[in-house]
Amino acid sequence: MSDAGLVTEKLPADPVEVAPEHDLMSKFDALIAERQALIDTGVTDPFAIVMEQVKSPTEAVIAGKDTILLGTYNYMGMTFDADVIQAGKDALDQFGSGTNGSRMLNGTFRDHIEVEDALRDFYDVSGAIVFSTGYMANLGMISTLAGKGEYVILDADSHASIYDGCKQGNAEIVRFRHNDVADLDKRLGRLPKDAGKLVILEGVYSMLGDIAPLKEMVAVAKKHGAMVLSDEAHSMGFYGPNGRGVYEDQGCEADVDFIIGTFSKSVGTVGGFCVSNHPKFEAIRLACRPYIFTASLPPSVVATAATSIRKLKHAHKKRAQLWDNARSLHGGLKALGFQLGTENPDSAIIAIILDDQERAVAMWQALLDGGLYVNMARPPATPAGTFLLRCSLCAEHTPAQIATVLKMFEAAGRSLGVIG
Repeated sequence: MSDAGLVTEKLPADPVEVAPEHDLMSKFDALIAERQALIDTGVTDPFAIVMEQVKSPTEAVIAGKDTILLGTYNYMGMTFDADVIQAGKDALDQFGSGTNGSRMLNGTFRDHIEVEDALRDFYDVSGAIVFSTGYMANLGMISTLAGKGEYVILDADSHASIYDGCKQGNAEIVRFRHNDVADLDKRLGRLPKDAGKLVILEGVYSMLGDIAPLKEMVAVAKKHGAMVLSDEAHSMGFYGPNGRGVYEDQGCEADVDFIIGTFSKSVGTVGGFCVSNHPKFEAIRLACRPYIFTASLPPSVVATAATSIRKLKHAHKKRAQLWDNARSLHGGLKALGFQLGTENPDSAIIAIILDDQERAVAMWQALLDGGLYVNMARPPATPAGTFLLRCSLCAEHTPAQIATVLKMFEAAGRSLGVIG
């Protein structure tokens, strides 16, 4: 074969050093090292807990030990309700394990319609749309509602799903100081009067368990011609006379345009939703990408949700018991001398504040070793320098369990010098 027409190059006298291929995972090295350093101290990895068995809404087996659960969002204890479980079994038998499609194609089954009807009834609204998770509900609604040339105004301490919904869309983003009505008013006043505006609020904030002054904030939003979306994920089921959330409790139902919620907390299964009385609300189904381009929830999941929601409407005794539990635990921890996230028991979330990670981890480990599971939260989920042991109460916690929990906190707190 002739070499004619072939282009050849002379090799350099010394080999050229080739730059190493950029490893896209290298940006996580600091996180990996930090986690490994934590594990090397001998503690259990707090972000890799395995529930080996769940016996009830308040008890599980972790690392072979019976453990009181005080770190789940099972506020109303619906995960083991007999009617809820039976509804899921029946749907599984009738419709199989999945839908194999999105809601816009073949993914709408009988129980998707049923759960949206249950939501309309529970919230006394005309419109309800179910998403695959609460995260997807925020992602979808926020990115779809506010577009180019419009504004989203949100609390600085908003949930990650709210921030991600803002990033997904094309609206201008304006933040105001946490729960600061005056700052919200000031920032709204600086925006163009004729521009579309969406103010996003949360009934209960998930880190400290504090609540928003929704009544005042909604009034300010309406004064400036803004629509309001309230995320009631952590208040549905037990806040307000009908369990609809903080917005109901504070008398804002007529002025809140959109309510976001989730099935993964008080409802006791998985999924998210938005409800509204807006006459054009159904158009969201035609424009919302996180609704259109994802598989619908399995029929067994939405069947359990529908049954749970219908029962929550009448769960007045459960609501009362949850509030009794919150007052008992908050009062007991406060009397022991722990620094808490709120002055009063404002919600089912009670946060114990610690000022360094080492002590927070040691306290968390001591509680786990004693048979109590709580959540440990740290930056960036919390403000810089703030570490939390976050307790989430359930209506099914008994007075005896609350008393046991307080003894565990006292023993761990005194042994580690957190309390005197």
